[in-house]
Amino acid sequence: MAGPLVEAGTSFSPWVGLIFVFNLIVGTGALTMPKAFGQAGWIFSVAIIIVLALVSYVTATFVIEAMAAANGIIKYRRKDKKRELDETSSTSSSSSDPYIPDTENDEKERLLTGNTINYSSVRAAKKHADYFEITELVDMGQMASMFFNKVGLVLFYICLIVYLYGDLAIYAVAVPKSLRDITCTYDADSQNLSDNDPCWTGVTITRMNAYRIYLAIFSVSLGVFVYFNVQKTKYLQIFTTIMRWLAFLTMIFSSVIYISRGKSSAKPAATGTFESIPNFFGVCVYAFMCHHSLPSLITPVKPKKRITAFLFGDYVLILLFYLFLSITAIFTFDSSDIKDIYTLNFFKSKVLPVIPLSYFVALFPVFTLSTNFPIIGITLRNNLMALFLHENRLYHWTIKRLLFPTLVLVPPIAVAFATTNVTLLVGITGSYAGAAIQYLIPVFLVYYARKKTERTMGKRWVLHQHMSLFRHKIWLILIIIWAIFCLVFVTVDHVLEGIH
Repeated sequence: MAGPLVEAGTSFSPWVGLIFVFNLIVGTGALTMPKAFGQAGWIFSVAIIIVLALVSYVTATFVIEAMAAANGIIKYRRKDKKRELDETSSTSSSSSDPYIPDTENDEKERLLTGNTINYSSVRAAKKHADYFEITELVDMGQMASMFFNKVGLVLFYICLIVYLYGDLAIYAVAVPKSLRDITCTYDADSQNLSDNDPCWTGVTITRMNAYRIYLAIFSVSLGVFVYFNVQKTKYLQIFTTIMRWLAFLTMIFSSVIYISRGKSSAKPAATGTFESIPNFFGVCVYAFMCHHSLPSLITPVKPKKRITAFLFGDYVLILLFYLFLSITAIFTFDSSDIKDIYTLNFFKSKVLPVIPLSYFVALFPVFTLSTNFPIIGITLRNNLMALFLHENRLYHWTIKRLLFPTLVLVPPIAVAFATTNVTLLVGITGSYAGAAIQYLIPVFLVYYARKKTERTMGKRWVLHQHMSLFRHKIWLILIIIWAIFCLVFVTVDHVLEGIH
């Protein structure tokens, strides 16, 4: 999932920021959630998704606190450097942080309250707040460079790169699979079609071969952008946002109408199989992922006084959206019939009998995911170069322009040629790389950010206006324990499944 690339110098209100975060989070994960939700059973699924939403919100507040700490350290060092360059430190401090008291109003305040105003305390509080105000964009990579040692920095990039590879593989499967299922006309038994069945009547091309043809076209047409620099424009973002809302609302309302008319015979299980829970965990982690893109979304928001409260509201809204989408899905379709790309359930379906709308919903992943694929590829390319190339060294143009873009494209395309199981890819990506980015990295970022702030600026500077509500160290320990438990649980389940 690639977040919207906000142009430098732009700013927007918290409400607009809330919409951007919503659009960032609600993406591919929402398309795969109904199937995983039905397999895990609605009781287990509701409980798991609420817990994972809460944990994701907690770690998101850690990222915001780390952003504020990075801003504070950068501004503090900048002022220190300015003081050294100035002839007199007193002249520097008075010019860099002026405070002109309003004697008339202050006199009235003293008469009314009987208190004496301490101008130095007011000035110190103002300076403290200004330092930690999030005004400069410091992305996750920059924060990792500031707060982690070399080993930690390498581990950070590995987690991010693995996650982005998984993202690209998911997109590379979802788009060709949607195109294959929409265009293939052979439907002798549409409920039990296999990859070896023909795609079209009288043609020897199988469904799997048709999928691979679409994958090859997708790879060439969109993969070429990874070799260049391309940016997601404001208008493209507006277009994908409108498409997303229209598609999801169409699916939800058509399901509600279908259920309300008594046409559905689906009877979802309250508790699913134990083996399905780890995969649902991975899907949920993936579905709440936004942490790697928070800096680009939070920094332009003005004012930021209640940014964590707005973010909490966003998480509640997204949680309700996922629950509503998934519950309407399992009460409309039998769990065994829900496809791993949920939009395909509405193609030529009785639930959505309006043919143009059914085509629109089925093609929704093709339009929206295709626009994100080059952005994620370029982000991955830049992170690979940051990990393997030295900043101050010159390299031949073929290394940056040919080698690294090729390294970006080959692994996910190879995975897409090998499997069409989107739910599995989402589960694995979320369970491992996603869990590391969403749980472990924010914990270590905020821990070392507090340590560095104390070393650089002094202990009294550690507390600031953007500190997480979950500031006690016990929260850091609990998140680490939770992350380790989840990783071990998922790994053991995959091992046992492999043995059986």
